Amino acid sequence: MDRKSHEIRTPKASVGAEPSPSQKGRMAEASIAMVATNLGWDVYLPFGDGSRADMVLQDTNGEVFQTQVKWGRLDGEVIKVQLATCRSTPNKGYVRNTYSSEEIDLIAVWCQSLSTAYLIPIAEVLGLTILHLRLSGARNNQKAGVRYAATYQFGAVAQLGERRHGMAEVRGSIPLSSTKWSKRPSST
Repeated sequence: MDRKSHEIRTPKASVGAEPSPSQKGRMAEASIAMVATNLGWDVYLPFGDGSRADMVLQDTNGEVFQTQVKWGRLDGEVIKVQLATCRSTPNKGYVRNTYSSEEIDLIAVWCQSLSTAYLIPIAEVLGLTILHLRLSGARNNQKAGVRYAATYQFGAVAQLGERRHGMAEVRGSIPLSSTKWSKRPSST
């Protein structure tokens, strides 16, 4: 046998090439784990495939959250997140599912373009197949149903931002007691 047949070969991505969906998933999981660890949270990873949760996060108060990790794609002033899962089955054909509160507690989103993580309670996105997190107000001034990314930023502690007109404002996190968390993770 020739020695080369035993070498492990990995595909080489072109510099600047778009990562594959699998690479994006791994990058998002690693980034969320890093942010959580930096905040003093514990991160647990499931063994094997088939779990609806990508990781389990334990906050500094000991509260445990089954977490599905997603890649967020920046499109202008909106972070777009695919929440539906798709798979092909022998009996049912192509099956499209969303996540339920029986399966997971949180959706964790990593937006590589912003190097920022977000945590969204599953109760706020039940049944959605796509999530939009806005970085700024809608151009048509719509208020109903708008989800602002700053509301869900993971690890933000009342950071000063700046509005487009130059006035300083507090953004990045809000008191968790004023959110709709069924379980409230501690951000400190």
